[in-house]
Amino acid sequence: MDSIKLAWKIRREGIELVRRAKASHVGALLSIADIVAVLYGSVMKYRPTQPKWPGRDRFVLSKGHAGLAVYIALSECGFFGRKKLYTYYRDASLLSGHVSHRGVEGVEFSTGSLGHGAPAAAGMALAAKLDGKKHRIYTIIGDGECNEGSIWEMALFANHFRLSNLCVIVDHNKMQSLGFCDDTLNLINLGAKWRSFGWRVVEADGHDHKALEAAIKDKGKERGEGKPLCVIAHTVKGSGISFMENNILWHYRDPQGDDYKRAVAELEAKKP
Repeated sequence: MDSIKLAWKIRREGIELVRRAKASHVGALLSIADIVAVLYGSVMKYRPTQPKWPGRDRFVLSKGHAGLAVYIALSECGFFGRKKLYTYYRDASLLSGHVSHRGVEGVEFSTGSLGHGAPAAAGMALAAKLDGKKHRIYTIIGDGECNEGSIWEMALFANHFRLSNLCVIVDHNKMQSLGFCDDTLNLINLGAKWRSFGWRVVEADGHDHKALEAAIKDKGKERGEGKPLCVIAHTVKGSGISFMENNILWHYRDPQGDDYKRAVAELEAKKP
């Protein structure tokens, strides 16, 4: 699937479904839309009609509150239909606000509490290595999530076991929950920090699909034998809708009324 079209669909369907559900986290969805689209459109191996195909790459969304982006990608790629997608966040729906694997084809692991998904992905990577499997494991974490100690325990673990089949993508939008990362807990230089934990690091524009694909496929000059890969994707929270960009209100607010109409108009004007 074309990643540009998929990213647009994630944004357009995301606005619609968040509005209908009166849900939260549309800013986070918009932030990772391009990353998710590149993974499913250009990078990962998978078979929608065989969700448990042994040779598939695994993906874990550690920042699980942005799970709607993954649900939309899975639906667009053929894992399940639009009818199921449009049950999102309704009573008794399998498509919960935080991404869940229960009864949802293509989701490998349920997440929500920050700092849990990435360690699970590292465990998957170790299991694959021990079993001599060739598939790769990808996980998206937030920069605010990097405040969690479990992230750095995972980083030490992955380096120790030389998990070169693991790729962590940091959604570096510089915002978290109700404020800016630097004001909450300043992580200083993320790239230097991950390198100090023994990872190879590539930084890229998180909304440039070619740059993202090259970084995730590690086509640059920073290869390190046996090292896990960290891609720091520089993104904008709320990307794609002007009045939501870098606006902390859209971490929890849902688009209704004129806000919804403005968002739709902007997206329709950019339809690929």
